[in-house]
Amino acid sequence: MTNRKNDHIKYALKYQSSYNSFDDIELIHCSLPQYDLEEIDLSTHYAGQDFAYPFYINAMTGGSEKGKAVNEKLAQVAEATGIPMVTGSYSAALKNPNDQSYQLRSIAPNLLLGTNIGLDKNVNLGLQTVREMNPIFLQVHINLMQELLMPEGERQFRSWRQHLKDYAEQIPVPIILKEVGFGMDLKTINLARDLGIQTFDISGRGGTSFAYIENQRGGHKAYLDNWGQTTGQCLLNCQAISDDVEILASGGVRNPLDMIKCLVLGAKAVGLSRTVLELVESYPLEEVIAIINGWKEELRLIMCALDCRTIAELKSVDYYLYGRLKEAHTNHGSGNRNPGV
Repeated sequence: MTNRKNDHIKYALKYQSSYNSFDDIELIHCSLPQYDLEEIDLSTHYAGQDFAYPFYINAMTGGSEKGKAVNEKLAQVAEATGIPMVTGSYSAALKNPNDQSYQLRSIAPNLLLGTNIGLDKNVNLGLQTVREMNPIFLQVHINLMQELLMPEGERQFRSWRQHLKDYAEQIPVPIILKEVGFGMDLKTINLARDLGIQTFDISGRGGTSFAYIENQRGGHKAYLDNWGQTTGQCLLNCQAISDDVEILASGGVRNPLDMIKCLVLGAKAVGLSRTVLELVESYPLEEVIAIINGWKEELRLIMCALDCRTIAELKSVDYYLYGRLKEAHTNHGSGNRNPGV
């Protein structure tokens, strides 16, 4: 029997999304900026903390020797570049106290480390995770469609809302409620906010598809491989509340231009998974570190071309929508800062 965590890595690298909503967003260029490049400030704030850069390595793996090797490479990259890293779900370590695939501070003592747990786990397991990992924040993932498609997946969901309320009231570190690639809708965000959650990673369709992964692992529902809403659509839908809650974006982010588009649409920061996984699986660590440090400079130059000195100013940038994203957004009935198309 293959290890489920290893299957996730294998199929995440294999999957190619047929559509990425960021390709349907065009940012309006500014020919006469008022700032010098060196004045551009990439700092941001979310989950109770200031961060120097508006992107992070999102939750991916753990719970196997392969997961341990990947996590150690990711941790070294994150520490060297000064960006946060989130481990994959800590559930494997809760089941196996000898699991060392999440213990990363021995090789990266200055790592900005977050960790992840599923909402099917009660608050006592969440508290245990925080005690054992001492993270800067706890990412709580909701993965309904993945669970439904997994032969060994969860089948009882009635407790999830109470679990979330308990987490909000009892967990001593900031909480980020995170989707896993199916997109988070406004109703879910508003419900979770009423339960005490303030920070949301909307994680839309366009990157890794856990529906595809679980179908590759033995499911027979390939028609659900593209279930969910795209990252661009989720961000557009959340614009009206982006001043009231903290929106983080992930799902199909490939490069600094995609990151900037997320920030223009109201995100406080951007999570990357497969893009970084491909890097650490394909290149020496020194080269990966150089690439990610290069992203910081690329973010600055794009912000300069948009006449924005800060991340907050990006929310005033105008843009065009095209194709499927424009059609979906128009049909949804939400307003946007679309100046002409």
